[in-house]
Amino acid sequence: MATTPRPAVPTLIASVQRALRLLEAVGAHPDGAPAKQLAREAGLPLPTAYHLLRTLTHEDYLRRESGVFVPGAAAERLAGDGALRSGRATLVDSLTYWRDSLGVAVYFAVYRDGEIELVAIADTPATPAVEEWADFRETGHAHAVGQCLLSQLDEAAREDHLDRHPVQPLTPYSVRDRRVLLQRLAAVERMQPVVEQQEYALGTVCAAVPVTAGSAAATVAISIPVNQREQLQSVVEQLRYEVGALLHSLVFSISI
Repeated sequence: MATTPRPAVPTLIASVQRALRLLEAVGAHPDGAPAKQLAREAGLPLPTAYHLLRTLTHEDYLRRESGVFVPGAAAERLAGDGALRSGRATLVDSLTYWRDSLGVAVYFAVYRDGEIELVAIADTPATPAVEEWADFRETGHAHAVGQCLLSQLDEAAREDHLDRHPVQPLTPYSVRDRRVLLQRLAAVERMQPVVEQQEYALGTVCAAVPVTAGSAAATVAISIPVNQREQLQSVVEQLRYEVGALLHSLVFSISI
């Protein structure tokens, strides 16, 4: 009896994740690093790493000098004013598109200079954003945006942040103390979304998808009413795919 072919599983997001891991590894070496070292640090097979390094070099995000890979001109231009304006326009357009296609409020945030920075929000009267009733910068332990960003930091940066912004429960559902929060953050798998339910705002569930490149940490997040939480998983999966599809342009996020 003939079997029905299984639908192909999208692979774009995996490829993007691998490329970002390589860029992350390059960013950790100011003087550059060879392909074998980058592959090892990114946890990739050497042939896969070579293929992605060639692609990133072709697109000018990397360049090869004396056998090592360093950031290329395209990555360096991200710090310029023109790239900043272009990045902001791309970001706003993307958030608006995701808001309309997913039917949810969408947020973009970065971790910069030791603080959580909510850069942009796209919402509508029918799908309003969560009201910032407690400073997002000081309550990262209680919302998906903050938890996602903190999960991307190294241990020292994470501890420093929590020294300056101690864990304090905001709702009956909030994480209760620093030890529990650190355990939760340590359990977050690389590039996996973070979900919280009513920890920052009663009646709301949120999810945040990590976006990383080099030393930058960023996230795209969504929020929905708690009575729609059964839809959260499917919305998050669609968002992950959409984010991956956009990230071939890489890093509209990095110098916003």
